[in-house]
Order: sequence, then structure tokens, then C-alpha cells
Amino acid sequence: FPVTPAAAELGKSSDLNLTIESARQTARMLRSVGVNLNLAPVVDLNVYKENPIIGKYGRSFSADPAIVTAHARAWINEHRHQGILSCLKHFPGHGSSHTDSHLGFVDITNSWQETELLPYQNLISENRADSIMLGHLFNRYFDDQYPATLSRATIQTLVRQRLQFNGVVISDDM
Repeated sequence: FPVTPAAAELGKSSDLNLTIESARQTARMLRSVGVNLNLAPVVDLNVYKENPIIGKYGRSFSADPAIVTAHARAWINEHRHQGILSCLKHFPGHGSSHTDSHLGFVDITNSWQETELLPYQNLISENRADSIMLGHLFNRYFDDQYPATLSRATIQTLVRQRLQFNGVVISDDM
């Protein structure tokens, strides 16, 4: 696998060519082995810098939705140019969580911010969302019983109706 800078490093630069080159390396490698879907880019906002799965590993381009959108757009465009589909993740936003959803129950009810939807809104409206990965994240304002990965209300109300996304929706870690 090619070594490329972390999303956080790419997001610090206003030069989108660095992101494009990183995406190109990754997409070409995936294509060379027959993979046609990359479960990336992460479009989480780095809201909580000490986040153990997003912020800690530099997986987010930025806390600024405009920067995240710009770099994700560049990433997606280059993947498409190489014939690779992409996946926006971790809906509705994992960047404000204080724990790792891969390790257990994560309630983002009190930490989640409406701005975390902006990269999704922007990229969906630009027809750049090939698929969306739901994070295993609970927010009682979306569904008072189930996390996003199991929530018909979250998928139907937020993803399908509000954001008007009708493509493939997949689940992250259960």
C-alpha cells in the first residue's frame, strides 16, 4: 500500500493537489488489485480533537466543513477518474464523539453538532456521494431507541428525505 499523508495533514494545506495526488496513489493501487470501492473519504468534522478514533489518528481533514468538503471532493473526483467508487463516512458524524464506536456504545446526543451534516449535504447536492456509511452512533434526537446503523428513522428521515440521498447506505462496525 502506498504511504500517503493522513487526512489531517492534507487538510492543513490549501493545496488540493496534495490530496489529489494521495487519492490518485490510493485509487491506482486499489484498481491494480481489482477493488472498485474505497470506504473513504472520512467526512467527519474533527470537532473533538481528542476523539480516540478520528482525531487521534488524523482521519478527518478538518473541523471546518468547507475544508472537509473541498478535500473530500478532490478525493472523490480522483477516485472516480481512476474508476473507483467512494463512500462518505461516518454518518451522521463521528468527529464529536468522545469514545470509539468500534469498541462499544457511543452516544453523541450531547456532543453532536448540526454542522457535522454539511459535508454530506454539500457532496450529495453535487452528486458526489456514491455511498454513505452509517456510524454505529446513538443520538436520541434522531431515534430514541436505536443507533444510526439500525435506525429506520435516521436513514429515512435524515439520509433519504432531508439530504435526498437515494444511493447505497452501508453499516459500519456493529
